[in-house]
Amino acid sequence: QVQLVESGGRLVQAGDSLRLSCLASGRIFSVYRVGWFRRAPGEERESVGSITWIGGTTNYADSVKGRFTISRDMAKNTVYLEMNNLKPEDTAVYYCATRGTTGIYDSWGQGTQVTVSS
Repeated sequence: QVQLVESGGRLVQAGDSLRLSCLASGRIFSVYRVGWFRRAPGEERESVGSITWIGGTTNYADSVKGRFTISRDMAKNTVYLEMNNLKPEDTAVYYCATRGTTGIYDSWGQGTQVTVSS
């Protein structure tokens, strides 16, 4: 199992930038991909994007493409979500999760709240 701890969420203004961190521990050697997800109040959880742990290949949801960037620091066992030009509709609890090669995200963090005021 992989343990994940997100941090960095807070209240910001529209147009601001924010960086979230996801610190991983445990069976990190089993990680193939790390994903960022979010759940807005009253909404379903949605994927924001992901990164392969070894290769660093990223993909993003259309709603954040060009504004959000995912990166990782393997030496620190940390994945980052850099969010720029934040909008009120980005308000959500943000989670990171990991999966092996099976395609199922099976380790999740507790989430960090991001609130964007207009």
